[in-house]
Amino acid sequence: MKQLGMCAGLFAAGLLALAPRGGSQASPTPQQPQEPSSQEPGIRREVGLVNIFATVRNKNKRIVTGLKKEDFKILEDNTEQKIAFFSAESALPITIGMLIDTSGSEEHMIGAIQDGGSRFLSRVMRKGDEAMVISFDLDVDLLSDFTDDRSQLERAIRRTRINTAGGNVAVTPGPLPTSTAPNGTHLYDAIYLACADKLASEAGRKAIVILTDAEDVGSKLRLEEAIEAAQRTDTVVHVLLIHERGGFGFGGGWRPDVAKKITDETGGRMIDVTSEKRLEEAFDQISEELRNEYTLGYYASRDGKFHKIKVETVNKDLKVMARKGYYAPKS
Repeated sequence: MKQLGMCAGLFAAGLLALAPRGGSQASPTPQQPQEPSSQEPGIRREVGLVNIFATVRNKNKRIVTGLKKEDFKILEDNTEQKIAFFSAESALPITIGMLIDTSGSEEHMIGAIQDGGSRFLSRVMRKGDEAMVISFDLDVDLLSDFTDDRSQLERAIRRTRINTAGGNVAVTPGPLPTSTAPNGTHLYDAIYLACADKLASEAGRKAIVILTDAEDVGSKLRLEEAIEAAQRTDTVVHVLLIHERGGFGFGGGWRPDVAKKITDETGGRMIDVTSEKRLEEAFDQISEELRNEYTLGYYASRDGKFHKIKVETVNKDLKVMARKGYYAPKS
């Protein structure tokens, strides 16, 4: 098991380290999300090309397939752009990060999460796909690195354990503890590390599926920084918002506003989960969306700034789910 962590003394400089649990600390170096070094078949990887992964639904919220390039419009800062790349191929490889909240607030659902998460990856993954598994509470732990081995991924999911310890010490300190506060839920740190430390070097379609109540406790990073890391690495984030009916569980509150902001800004989907049955249905819905995405691309501005994106269809009765912006490369 590896721990993804941020050392307090280095955090201000934005440095990350990845070190084995119980091992020596890796030499930290400044990191920004990197351009993938390889090209995934069917997806254009060019400097300056903005890749957008979009899902389309009709008025009845059913996924719409069979659309063509001319059915779409892309607006950057309200100015229409020329679509340079388009694909409706549902079999394009995908890299998935599963992030599991193991703080005390999820104690009542961890068994269902393990069962559902294992079935989800077994069902959604096809030849060429890879996935990783990360848990987060007081720390952010890499339980399985990227692999296409479904058995290894299931074992990693089954190793998740709820951290309900009290006191003022981290239960899983490792070489780089991220907090000394009890009952931490480092959601924002987990998203950032998953994107900037792991997914940044991966090519092609990328998605994160987070199982959480979305209440962050103790992260060093802000929500906006976590979202920016996902946007810079072209990662779509889906959140299965797990909580008890009535809004309060073991660990306190839940944050649908946070979950919605994360998914809206990255082009993902938030699904409310209040029971084991609903969790299984949510996994099925995310699986369907991951296999019915359109890939569009256009050439970006080169000013190093953030630009708003809006993807529309010619048919105004359809709704497009896609990320809302990107950070342009510098010329």
